[in-house]
Amino acid sequence: MTRSVISRMSAHPAQPVPQVSRGADSGNCITLPWTARDDDDAFLYLGLICRSRDADTGEDSHSSLDLGDMVLLDAPHRLLLARDPRLTFFRVPCSQLGVTPAQLRHLSRLRVDATHGVPGLIAGFLDTLTAEGGLAGSATGRRLALNAVDLIALLVAELLEPHRPAGSDPGNDLLVRVRSHIEENLMDPDLSPESIARAHHISVRYLHKLFHTGGTTVSTYVRQRRLAECRLDLGRSRNRRRTVAAVAQTWGFANPSHFSRVFRQTYGVSPSEWQLSASGAHHGD
Repeated sequence: MTRSVISRMSAHPAQPVPQVSRGADSGNCITLPWTARDDDDAFLYLGLICRSRDADTGEDSHSSLDLGDMVLLDAPHRLLLARDPRLTFFRVPCSQLGVTPAQLRHLSRLRVDATHGVPGLIAGFLDTLTAEGGLAGSATGRRLALNAVDLIALLVAELLEPHRPAGSDPGNDLLVRVRSHIEENLMDPDLSPESIARAHHISVRYLHKLFHTGGTTVSTYVRQRRLAECRLDLGRSRNRRRTVAAVAQTWGFANPSHFSRVFRQTYGVSPSEWQLSASGAHHGD
């Protein structure tokens, strides 16, 4: 994707649009993933004119957003186009995208050409997701919603690239090395802030400072990466006969009960439910 397909839309502060209510999806706002908790404090709003909604309204819109466009906001009341009846907002917690509220401000009011590339893939996926009724209450729907969030996270990371610290920054270089070390040692149950700091000849306090600038903590980052790998492993058909405890232990979770609890808190389903949905088994929610 090139910068030529990205533009900044103007805001209209003189005529604000009421913000979408937190904690409840409305006619043109859908929370992804559907298991997101209401205590998340910051959200990205991805606006898209879905083909089904565009066809249903049959209305001429004065919005500057056209079919094939995507707009990113840090709050849905930032633009008058929020009143466009054809527009659907997808509300995604920053915590699911790996970005901070400060980084989110770099994205607000960006209009992206969603006719090709990663944006086009996301637009098509979201369009299909909204057109299929009844998915929100199913295991398949939960999996698709999480896949949609993963795709949006890829786009967000690409759009934020110009705003990241210069590669010559010693602290940034060190953080890159630390993250690589974590990736290489995720399976080690003894991986900890102390062992990470010791491996890089820095203090634990400085290590925490490095991660704080990125809006997270060392332990949270390690836990999120381990959970992501467990989710992938449990979703692979070849692993459907492995126990949840075995997968958890592989990725450094020594306590199966703790793993199940944080997995459900993060993804809205238990590890065993996730594994069953991956194998195509049907079960009640």
